[in-house]
Amino acid sequence: MNRPGSALSLSKPITGRLIGALLAAGLTLCLAGCKAGPNYKRPVVNLPTSYRGAMAPEIASSTGAAAKSSPTPLGAQSWNNVFTDPVLQQLIRQALKNNYDVKIAADRVLEEQAQLGITKSAEYPSFDVGASYVALGLPGGLLGSSNSSSNYFFGGLTGSAAWNMDFWGYYRRQTEAQRAFLRATEWARQTTYSTLIEDVATGYYQLRTLDAELELTQKTLQARLQSLHLTQTLEQGGADSLADVRQAEELYDTAQAQIPNLQSQIASQENNLRLLLGEAPGPILRGAPVADAPHPVNIPVGLPSDLLERRPDIRRAEELLIQANANIGVARAAYFPQLAITAEGGMGSSQFDELLNPANGFYYATGGLTEPIFDAGKIRNNYHLALSTHKELLDTYQKTIAGALRDVSNALVAYHKSREYRELEQKQTAAAADALRLARLRYKAGDTSYLEVLTTDTNLYNAQLTLETAEQQEALSLVQLYNALGGGW
Repeated sequence: MNRPGSALSLSKPITGRLIGALLAAGLTLCLAGCKAGPNYKRPVVNLPTSYRGAMAPEIASSTGAAAKSSPTPLGAQSWNNVFTDPVLQQLIRQALKNNYDVKIAADRVLEEQAQLGITKSAEYPSFDVGASYVALGLPGGLLGSSNSSSNYFFGGLTGSAAWNMDFWGYYRRQTEAQRAFLRATEWARQTTYSTLIEDVATGYYQLRTLDAELELTQKTLQARLQSLHLTQTLEQGGADSLADVRQAEELYDTAQAQIPNLQSQIASQENNLRLLLGEAPGPILRGAPVADAPHPVNIPVGLPSDLLERRPDIRRAEELLIQANANIGVARAAYFPQLAITAEGGMGSSQFDELLNPANGFYYATGGLTEPIFDAGKIRNNYHLALSTHKELLDTYQKTIAGALRDVSNALVAYHKSREYRELEQKQTAAAADALRLARLRYKAGDTSYLEVLTTDTNLYNAQLTLETAEQQEALSLVQLYNALGGGW
């Protein structure tokens, strides 16, 4: 039986050597112990052998001489090899350095790195040291003495240790889950990089398209001003009617009204780009026109299976699935007993010079084993919650892959069709320009009214604007295809 005043868990004196042996043995058992719950295995996903909309069949094998000689897939190429405009490259570099979303994403990674350290610390024992000093003065009457007062002094040095032994992997699974979430956060940062590059390239091409439309409108305005002067001269000479002059004025005013609208859109687009660059509103440097943007005929897109490694959003979804899988182990380990060990020792004396005397040492150690008996279904429901969350994230992972395949297919079709559309618009614009040339010659010769010139001039201006839009669509479709294939990080 325990003597009065002794610790419940100590029926015999425990030596320091025995405490150390118990701690060492527990550490060995925990490190070698099992971890509750399933170990992660990547889910089997049924992927097609090629993308819908690909121009040419891709190499089906990633090994062999044929694969070694195949071009690098677009998604695996560096962004500065895809976007060759030096000004656009400079803008992208500036955005990757100063963009606020990039900085926020990097801050989140640092936060999760610290959180991983906090979580992992639960796997190990904790040690504390301390010192104390007590001075106590009591009146003599309280102690039944004739002395006026009595003074007492006591000092001590203490050290303590505590450890929740992880036999079932409860804390190790928590660390595994947190490490997976850290990797998911890192992939979220990579997604931010890819999205930022896409946004900068898209905004730049849209800006250059607006520049081209403004330049086209200004040239059209000058041409229509010359036509207006011609009709006024002919009307004054009696060779033309006032109606033709009014029609020429209408054409001129229509073109002139477009300029303020385009200038407003350009300013807004510049400000949007400056925000992506992490700067205050202001002008943006210009480089090559959109028509000079790369538009290769055949694009190496690689295999659909490459998306599992290349797409940051798929990698993030998988890391979240790994985290959910580890959390199943955490919830499962809660069913099993938990063993906690605490120990404390030190030196104490009322005389300072006797404080370090081994004869004044003390220590104690306790061990506690707890097994849940009744918790109104909390552990069971936590386990079911972990299973349900894992199922949800498995479905999310598979949905993310399906969405990635859709993105690539849509981008491939859009790129090839936008190329065809641009080529047709070039022919239509050339035909409209020649029609306007002939109409003006017929008008000067007096063979037709100004209505024909008005119609053909309007047709040409609309065709030229449509061609600018077609060139923009082709450039943007390449940007979207690059992002869909997992490029940009």
